[in-house]
Amino acid sequence: MTRVRVAILDDYQGVSTELADWSRLHDQVDVQVYRDTLSDEDSLIKRLEPYTIICAMRERTKFPASLLDKLPNLRLITTTGLQNRGIDIAAAKSKGIVVSGTTGVGNSTLEHIWAILLGAVRYIAQEDRRVKQANTQWQHVIPLGLHGKTLGLVGLGNLGKGTARIAKAFNMHVIAWSPHLTQERCDEAGVGFAKTKEALFSTSDIVSIQMVLSPSTRHLIGASDFSIMKPTAFFVNTSRGPIVDEAALVDVLKRKAIAGAGLDVYDLEPLPLDHPLRSLDNVTLSPHLGYVSDDNYKVGRTTARIASR
Repeated sequence: MTRVRVAILDDYQGVSTELADWSRLHDQVDVQVYRDTLSDEDSLIKRLEPYTIICAMRERTKFPASLLDKLPNLRLITTTGLQNRGIDIAAAKSKGIVVSGTTGVGNSTLEHIWAILLGAVRYIAQEDRRVKQANTQWQHVIPLGLHGKTLGLVGLGNLGKGTARIAKAFNMHVIAWSPHLTQERCDEAGVGFAKTKEALFSTSDIVSIQMVLSPSTRHLIGASDFSIMKPTAFFVNTSRGPIVDEAALVDVLKRKAIAGAGLDVYDLEPLPLDHPLRSLDNVTLSPHLGYVSDDNYKVGRTTARIASR
């Protein structure tokens, strides 16, 4: 019997070997785990050409039609999550490649939105470093209190609504805007309707991005938006890096024209070691952990839904 070759991609933490038991399949499949991410298409083709099954971690590796064309042995792509915009589903379907995704458990992304938001406005990472460095000055910053402040949501889907519900527990005022958002949808969610993007950015104390990346939302947020934010305001992005003009964000943070930011997503991931965001003291960073949780990784190996047939 011909053994099936399986590639597990972008497994930064090695969870596919720690959490999954492959012993029952050892006489049927050959599994290769890759913990790095390749962005060069020629290198990807060389690596992936032998495999029949590819297990993708979220959108870390992209699968455009040009790549799928060069993988003649590929029959199945599995991905964590039920959406992966890095895979050209139509191209896969045309080639008879099945694409399947796993359901998530709990509210890992929603939890992380608030973890990084609170970490940013209360300067948790910065003060943690100072305490551990045995700095003689005990306190350095004055955190932003949330009571009565305005949270501006760019996007009011499921995550936006969940974020709004939690904000109300802090007695925050919540407003929302997106290109196609309506007053009716805001009323249903119990949040204020910002008629324009400018109104949201100019009045919010915290702006949080809750949009899906698409051609129409790429660089939706840019320098003109940052320029009208309050100097005391914070910017949070846990959605997708390219929704924001990253160079414009770096510029506003370098100039300290806003109070700070909390980021979980970037234009290029993993974030390059020499990236300017790594050296700024007014930004709280995490390595795209929004989806990551013990529960999600465990269910990822047991639950799947066919996304293309």
